[in-house]
Amino acid sequence: MKTTSRPAPKRGGARRATGRSAAARRPAPRERHRPIRRVLIANRGEIVLRVLRACREMGISPVVVYSEADRDTLPVRLADSAFRIGDAPAASSYLDTDAILKAARVARADAVHPGYGFLAENSGFARACEDASLVFIGPPPEAMRLMGDKVEARRLMEKRGVPVIPGLLDRAADAATIAAFARQSGYPVMLKAAAGGGGKGMRVVRREAELDPALRAARSEAKASFGDDGIYAEKFMENVRHIEIQILADAHGHAVHLGERECSVQRRHQKLVEEAPSVALRPADRARLGEIALEVVRACGYRNAGTVEFLLDAKGRPYFMEVNARIQVEHPVTELVTGVDLVRAQIEIARGDRLGLRQDRLQPRGWAIECRILAEDPANGFRPSPGRILALRLPAGPGIRVDTALQAGDEITLHYDALIAKLLAWGSDRNEAIARLRRAVDEFLVAGIRTTLPFDRVLLSDPDFVAGRLDIGFVDRVMPRLAPLMQEAGPDAEIAAIAAAVRATEEASRPASREAVPGHGPWSLAGRRAQMEARLPRGH
Repeated sequence: MKTTSRPAPKRGGARRATGRSAAARRPAPRERHRPIRRVLIANRGEIVLRVLRACREMGISPVVVYSEADRDTLPVRLADSAFRIGDAPAASSYLDTDAILKAARVARADAVHPGYGFLAENSGFARACEDASLVFIGPPPEAMRLMGDKVEARRLMEKRGVPVIPGLLDRAADAATIAAFARQSGYPVMLKAAAGGGGKGMRVVRREAELDPALRAARSEAKASFGDDGIYAEKFMENVRHIEIQILADAHGHAVHLGERECSVQRRHQKLVEEAPSVALRPADRARLGEIALEVVRACGYRNAGTVEFLLDAKGRPYFMEVNARIQVEHPVTELVTGVDLVRAQIEIARGDRLGLRQDRLQPRGWAIECRILAEDPANGFRPSPGRILALRLPAGPGIRVDTALQAGDEITLHYDALIAKLLAWGSDRNEAIARLRRAVDEFLVAGIRTTLPFDRVLLSDPDFVAGRLDIGFVDRVMPRLAPLMQEAGPDAEIAAIAAAVRATEEASRPASREAVPGHGPWSLAGRRAQMEARLPRGH
């Protein structure tokens, strides 16, 4: 294990030796304060930078782990210590529990923050951290086990009287079990991974002839993604909204919800745009969903940050879908409308602090919208677009927030998720948030790879999006009319950007013999020339 490090602080205070027998007694509250002076962040990319910054602001030393592919990334350079834990494939690095725990011991860390993805919802990893006397900054292992298994969670919530999506309450032993359910409920049905999330291991089946191949594909993907090929089936609900509720719960029995996020803009069951609040909820609806989400806390002894996800039908009836037992990718949306630093709250709860928030004072202020910027080509079916970042310009200005660890020169590989940045806008209302986001998308430049920025640009001007007429089938429905607009707006801008980046590099490498032009650097001049050239007809 190769490391770069600064001197570690002294470990403070006695630690609780939490073994499996103690875990079995949960959900007993954890009331003792556990000092946290150094946090190991077991993840990569923008979420590492997000947690690292929260640690700095709290006077906590951040240390990180990295794979060989991430050796030169920004979080590695900004952390107090950095530990190489393996090669690029996630199975050899960010999913290697032993390597991460070894790094934590060498770093003399007090706690581990898992971020999202990778081991964030692995109850075995959470328990291994506790067994190693490390504070796991997330829910208790037993609560994570109950909510992380989607079938277990469905059973638990149905027993508590929470409306769930019609479906099987056990894992499907074979295709015949699912076929019997589908004949009773009617097609289409959705196959889902019992240990799943993030759109993995999911298939829509619209007729019985599709069932066998869909089940094999779902099992295979689930096994590769989660090491568990368990599948169950639900009624596939169409024309519904995806609404989720953010919760925080401490170890002293106090819990609040922080309102909803609307996540209906999706492709292949993966979110592209999130916003808060939702145009579909009235205050009474928000309170009702919030109360259901808090029932999850009571049902399983949940602590720390989490998200309870629902589908909302055309009549506004909610159906429990699942719990994400971690910080969400889209958590900044909630931060912008509530003013609550969710990562800081996670750390405070993990060390035993009391949650100081009051439910009656948590009302959304203004509107926030997030676009996930992905290394994908939306004009070609959102195909992956790996490559080197030749140039990068981030937007700024009133109401704009960009969460990213990206820098010019970084290499985007196929080893990891395609998310390269999160672009957010806040406004006093939805129209202002959309206007600011449009402006920011136009300022955002990523040269060297294709991104989803052209999709975001046309989406934010689409009449249905502007009017809030959304459901989980929205993207599939509007892509035929958005695709030509992306073709018209995208290639020239992309070519100009790449040409500008190359030209700027060439200009910078030449001797400084030219007279400087006040107010115009080589970058802006090269960019303008490239843009003009891109507009010229062929032959000129």
